[in-house]
Amino acid sequence: MKDYKLLNELAKQGGTVIFGGEEDLNIPLCELKQAFSLKENYYNRSAENISISNATDIYALNIAELNPETILLHIGDADIEMLLKSTEEFSGNYRRLISRIRKDNKKCRIAIVSFKNFNTNSNIEKLNKHLKYIADSEKCEFCDISQKKVWNPKQTQDVVSFVYDIGFVHPLKNKRPLNNLVRLLFCVNDYSYTR
Repeated sequence: MKDYKLLNELAKQGGTVIFGGEEDLNIPLCELKQAFSLKENYYNRSAENISISNATDIYALNIAELNPETILLHIGDADIEMLLKSTEEFSGNYRRLISRIRKDNKKCRIAIVSFKNFNTNSNIEKLNKHLKYIADSEKCEFCDISQKKVWNPKQTQDVVSFVYDIGFVHPLKNKRPLNNLVRLLFCVNDYSYTR
């Protein structure tokens, strides 16, 4: 976490922040930015042992000063027991985090990202349904990555490069569809590829 403070001193404000758990620490941001001509600033501020209970404090320490335009929240899988015992406590902690983000930046786009559930685990299914409920009630975008899908990365790369090359990127700056961005960042290794 001390490294994030140092990195934040070098980082430009704005951009998109990935805020998730241990599995999100290894998202290959640099390679994905290059491969898909992503020109915005992207920062991964994921943390080991993150819980929705401590997420607001971690946000305040590691993310708030970046003043992000978009935050991709991938938090909650460590809190399934809390959710099963008390949906009110789980929801209260999630709403507290969203409220703090909006207090710092009213224009920040917030996306809540579901958890992969390729084996149809009933607890993950309950978690994802509840995350969608929170996203809907808090007017956040919900990005569903729970199921594997067919994806053609080469075709996506060609389309993104074409759109960028002909100049459509600037009018759409920071308004990239979050579902597409989430699939790209969180699922690049999970899709069945077509060639």
